[in-house]
Amino acid sequence: MSEADKLLDKIDGPEDLDGLDDAQLQQVAQEMRTYIIDTIGQIGGHFGANLGTCELTVALHSLLDSPRDKVLWDVGHQSYPHKILTGRRDELPTIRQYEGLAPFCSIGESEHDIMGAGHASTSIGYAVGLKEAMRKGIGTDGRVAAVIGDGALTGGVAYEALHAAGGLQTPIVIVLNDNGMSISPNVGALSRYFNRIRLNPRLYHAREGVEDRLTKLPLGVGRRIERLGPEIKAAIKAYWAPGLFFEELDLAYMGVIDGHDVAALRRALTEAFEAERPVVVHIHTVKGKGFAPAEANGLASMEEWHAAKPNSIVNGRPTAAEKPVPVQETDSPEGIERLEKPPAPGSPPQYTKVFAEAMVAEAEGDERVIGITAAMAGGTGLQKLADERPEQYYDVGIAEQNAVLLASGLALQGAKPVCAIYSTFLQRAFDQIVHDVCLQELDVTFAMDRAGLVGDDGPTHHGAFDISYFRPLPNVVVMAPRDEAMLVHMLHTAIAHDGPAALRYPRGAAEGVAIPKQAKLLPIGVGEVLAEGRGVALLGYGFGVHVALEAAAILADHGLQVTVADARFAKPLDQELATRLAREHDLLVTIEENVLPGGFGAGVLELLEDAFEGGPAERARVLRVGLPDRYVTHGKPDLLRAEVGLTGQAVADRVLAATPSAQPIAR
Repeated sequence: MSEADKLLDKIDGPEDLDGLDDAQLQQVAQEMRTYIIDTIGQIGGHFGANLGTCELTVALHSLLDSPRDKVLWDVGHQSYPHKILTGRRDELPTIRQYEGLAPFCSIGESEHDIMGAGHASTSIGYAVGLKEAMRKGIGTDGRVAAVIGDGALTGGVAYEALHAAGGLQTPIVIVLNDNGMSISPNVGALSRYFNRIRLNPRLYHAREGVEDRLTKLPLGVGRRIERLGPEIKAAIKAYWAPGLFFEELDLAYMGVIDGHDVAALRRALTEAFEAERPVVVHIHTVKGKGFAPAEANGLASMEEWHAAKPNSIVNGRPTAAEKPVPVQETDSPEGIERLEKPPAPGSPPQYTKVFAEAMVAEAEGDERVIGITAAMAGGTGLQKLADERPEQYYDVGIAEQNAVLLASGLALQGAKPVCAIYSTFLQRAFDQIVHDVCLQELDVTFAMDRAGLVGDDGPTHHGAFDISYFRPLPNVVVMAPRDEAMLVHMLHTAIAHDGPAALRYPRGAAEGVAIPKQAKLLPIGVGEVLAEGRGVALLGYGFGVHVALEAAAILADHGLQVTVADARFAKPLDQELATRLAREHDLLVTIEENVLPGGFGAGVLELLEDAFEGGPAERARVLRVGLPDRYVTHGKPDLLRAEVGLTGQAVADRVLAATPSAQPIAR
């Protein structure tokens, strides 16, 4: 194809799709797919799901007037084609990079991004709210479409929204993008006939009339059907409407539509929007469509190419040296890719790997230990437990609330469940943590991976709040390891503790210390002094200890020998350690990778305020270092930590500013 024949370069907004016929729109979708393969194969990013939504994106934007009409992308990791068609084509090479395009939809980035995304199962609820506001005359009226994957549909809030849409008869279109099941598209006249039946109000209501007439058949047949009752009626409904589940919620159902046929999609979507009632359009797409290695072995290849590493594709083909990092999570839109390179020989292991091996060891030592994850078997490391001890493992799908409730039930029966859930996703189960675990003092352990700044996935995925949302809760022990050895000890301590316990650890490589052969119990609420000094004390928590040690080394060059301590526990705090540090030093610096409001440092301040009746005159000044009271953008963790001042150099600079008498040591 010559450059003159290309269409994508001429599309700077959705309106540029106007006037193109189905064949041209199909061409745009394919050009977009090629552009994504070439670009993301070079820079890295979400891959397979975006290749699967090219035709759907073109079909939607060719029919709708965005942003007046609303397209809501659940999770948003499949929205690269949407970004390309809405004025961000030339910026795609910056996606997921510091100060570049956001990895998911972002309302601050474009007027076409209707909702912020990153967590699954939210689009239908948004859609119902948007359209209901329009029906009340609030804002500009328009059509509303929510695109949700089959994986995201396992989330409970999606079903709550379906229930609301059916009950309110909110006229929205819900596109069920099914790329995880082996479903062949229904094609031909019969399929189109069923679609017309489901969308025609007269025929839709006639279904009930059919049931009634059957009960009036002569020769006793009608009486027999009537005696069979619900069973025969359910069978009739299932025959009449294959999408019985949705129909029973008063949602019209169309499907299954070939999600890679622009013309078929446009026909189905046009009928759905014209129905003026809630309609589910069930489409089938292939994750990784158009990239042979992703399509080669079905779901296994789709999962392998969920994300592409930088420089993993050249000229449309995978490079020999750079293969994708396998992703062993369930094939869901909320699957988080692992873009970091595998550890080089001799380098420290990933914290996730350390946790995985420690969990297997705990499960082998006690059959009551059970691992639970919410569609993140690979991301949390529990895939190893699933492989080696499958009878001690559960994956509940994208349903964090249910994960915690399942753990609660297991604990009531004497089990020792461990909920391994990313810090950012555990937020979704906060009510269950409060009401079902902590209130009842159940023996549940929360293992929070990805605590702190996670990098390219940005603010929807940063684990910035877990200290703040756990610390106010009664009955729970809250802890964080400074290195991989401490992680092993803390997991053992949390499981052995008779009651709720939570531990957090960061994404990425650990510190490189020796992993203990035997885990030991730690005394609850007791910290540890790592280095004795004078004048200044650095009290770190979790990753904050690493920062404290770096800062101490820098300060030593300025003639300051500072005290460094590891708090180990945010709840209960080590009161003896905190008060001693405050009494014996002029400046006490708390360091954490959590927002400062309600965080570890705030807890230390509260403790000291209660412990010293004379107030600040009797104790050290407290300087808190942590994440700011804002959402931190996306980018490599080192860049983000430098931006927010969470580095050894930044801490040392703040200490030096507070102690101007310090002088550099002559070299």
